[in-house]
Amino acid sequence: MMRKLIRTFRVDDTDDHVYPVAARVGEWAVPGAFVFRFAEQDPATWTGGHRQAFLTGFLGTETFGWSTLVVVAEIDEAGYKTVIERLAHYLVAVYGAPGLEAALPYAREEVAYAASLCEHPVNTVLAVQRESSPDGIQENYRTLREQANWEGEGVRIWKPVPTDPS
Repeated sequence: MMRKLIRTFRVDDTDDHVYPVAARVGEWAVPGAFVFRFAEQDPATWTGGHRQAFLTGFLGTETFGWSTLVVVAEIDEAGYKTVIERLAHYLVAVYGAPGLEAALPYAREEVAYAASLCEHPVNTVLAVQRESSPDGIQENYRTLREQANWEGEGVRIWKPVPTDPS
């Protein structure tokens, strides 16, 4: 059975220059806002690459680096389970989850949330914008859809399309 999940995507090498660690192209990804919930600092005080990761990053599940864009892709069941397991191990190793058994439900929830963003056709590009508020972290997603070629040239033009937050 095939599912949909998000993969990291790039149009240039900007991610290599703005994030503390950039995800590789093609990694399975999750929104990754949980990283900022574990932080002991107010996101408003962050600067540089950490701030950029908070504002616009998706977390790759191989390098655990950040990507500005992701694309909707198909994944088989075995791959989906591997993403969950890799994320659970990360929660244990980096965030001190007491063990794999304790981390797995949280990893499943994060990967399921990432999959819920994939109601769009395969190859739809997604971007996120985050902000911190008294109610917590707010995320707004938008899609970038390929437009018709411009002036008959073989150039892809991408256009932001607001996504309904509900």
